[in-house]
Amino acid sequence: MIRSFSELRARLTDAEPRTAVIACAHDAHTLEAALKASAEGIIRCLYVGRKDDILRIARELGHALDPETVLNADTDEEAAALAVQLIREGKGDFLQKGLMQTATLLKAVVNKQTGIGMGAPMSHVALLEVPGYHKLLGVTDGGMIPNPDLELKKAIARNAAGTFRRLGYDRPLLAAVCAAETVSPKIVETVDAAALKEAALAGDFGACYLEGPISIDLALDKSSAAVKRYESPVCGETDCLIVPAMTAGNMTVKGLVQFAGAKMAGVVVGARCPIALNSRSASFEEKYDSILLCACVSQEA
Repeated sequence: MIRSFSELRARLTDAEPRTAVIACAHDAHTLEAALKASAEGIIRCLYVGRKDDILRIARELGHALDPETVLNADTDEEAAALAVQLIREGKGDFLQKGLMQTATLLKAVVNKQTGIGMGAPMSHVALLEVPGYHKLLGVTDGGMIPNPDLELKKAIARNAAGTFRRLGYDRPLLAAVCAAETVSPKIVETVDAAALKEAALAGDFGACYLEGPISIDLALDKSSAAVKRYESPVCGETDCLIVPAMTAGNMTVKGLVQFAGAKMAGVVVGARCPIALNSRSASFEEKYDSILLCACVSQEA
C-alpha cells in the first residue's frame, strides 16, 4: 500500500534511474519537473524539441544541460516521431509529453509502421492523493476510451491491475463502480461490472481482486458498506476505481482535484512503455508526480 506521492518517490530511492524521453521539451513546467527528478537521481533524460529554446529555458531554471542529451526537432510532429523512435531503439524507458497537443504524440505512438503500440488497447490510469483517504487511489479510464464495451472494459481492468502490480501491489483491489450495487438489466454498467468480477475470478487480469457492481461510497468507506451489509475485501480498501465511461472518470478525477484538494499524477499504459500525457497547463507538481509514476511503472517486472 502506498499512502502518498512521497512514499511513491521513496520506492525509487535505490532503483536504477530510468530514462525519460521528453517530446517538445521546450516548456518551463515540464523541464522544471524533469530537472528536479534528474537531480534526485530518479531519471535520466533525453530532451526532444527546439534545441536552442530547451537549452535557454534550462539555463533560466539554473541548469546547464549537456547538449548531447538535447535532440533538435523543429515541429511538434518531428518531435513526436523522434521521441517514439528513441523508445523503439531502446534508448528510453518512458515518454513524457511537453508543450504539444496530446493527439500529435498519440498519432506517432499508434503508427502501425513506426509506433510503439502493442496491439492491445491503451488506457489512462490517474493516481490521486486524496485528503481523507488513507492511501493513493487510482481511477481508470478517464482519458483514453470514451464509451468502452465489455471487452474494452476488460482491457482497462487488465491494464489497471498490471499497473498496480508494477507499483508493488501483490493483489490490487479494484472496484467496478456503478450507480448501484445490484445487477439490473436496465443499467448496462452493472451487468458489465458483474462480468468483470467473473473474469477477474477466472484469472483473466492476473493477481487482483475486482468487485462489482459496487457504488463509490461502498468502495471507499467501510462504514457505508456496513450499513448496507455489503461485504467485500475492497470496501474501504479500494486501490483503483474502474469507471463505466471516460466521462465518469474525468469528472471523478477533476472533482476530487477541484473540490477535495487532491493531487494527481497520470500515466497511459498498454503501449511499449508508460506515457505521461499531462495537460499543457498542468502544474509543475503534477508533471513531477507523473514522472515518478512513470518511472515506477517502467521498472522491470
